[in-house]
Amino acid sequence: MNNNLFGYDHNNTWIHQLTGTSKLIFFILVSIIAMISYDYRFIILILILSIVTFRQSQIKWAQIKLVVKLICIFALLNLVMVFVFSPNHGASLYGTRHVLLNLGYFTITQEQLFYEFNLGLKYLVTVPISLIFLITTNPSEFSASLNKIGLSYRISYSLSLSLRYIPDIQNNFKEISLAQQARGYEMSKKGRLFSRLKGTTQILVPLILSSLDKIQTISQAMELRRFGKNKQRTWYMNRKFGKNDYLTLLCSIIILALGIVFMKLDGSRFYNPFV
Repeated sequence: MNNNLFGYDHNNTWIHQLTGTSKLIFFILVSIIAMISYDYRFIILILILSIVTFRQSQIKWAQIKLVVKLICIFALLNLVMVFVFSPNHGASLYGTRHVLLNLGYFTITQEQLFYEFNLGLKYLVTVPISLIFLITTNPSEFSASLNKIGLSYRISYSLSLSLRYIPDIQNNFKEISLAQQARGYEMSKKGRLFSRLKGTTQILVPLILSSLDKIQTISQAMELRRFGKNKQRTWYMNRKFGKNDYLTLLCSIIILALGIVFMKLDGSRFYNPFV
């Protein structure tokens, strides 16, 4: 597989060897508790664990740099928008108001900065977990995992198909981009920003059309094989749990319990250092 493409990458680490079900349950439980809690001490603990696990997964920077950059841009944009539309939300949440800079409607308070700091941590903590799950889980095993936890196999298979074709869409994008550049459109880093944006927009139409063409081909092939006729189906990639799978599930339950303990100690899901 091309290492510059975002998608499943086969490797031989202990994370790759875990079953899709244990990784999916870990991903869901840890993401949910990280999203619910607003205690930065707990979130930083998960962040450290996520980074250590991410390093052990041996995922290459070239595979994820585009996705990480896009996530950082959207996260930063979201933090700015939160401040623009509700600059006093932090003060109303924590019940106090410590002004750092008085700018009228856009007055900056310690509470607002602390709230947005927690919000930023949440984005950070979910990125490594999501990337680990997406890049180390075989799409076929992913659909089997979804079906194993109770989701319809039709929906499970559709979701795994969308993951499987992410690298293909990236390949198509690059091929169309090269074709456009051969016709004289400047889309490299040397070109002006407006020219690159215009060229990228022109890629979208052929990219969407070629993707729709593939979807039609796949759906026809599935119909010919009578996909969806039976209520249940077997999975080629379904595996039994091993020792590391049980340890992963135990770890996710401990993290979930730890998050609940932090919330009990704080009296709510918000840690308030201003009282």
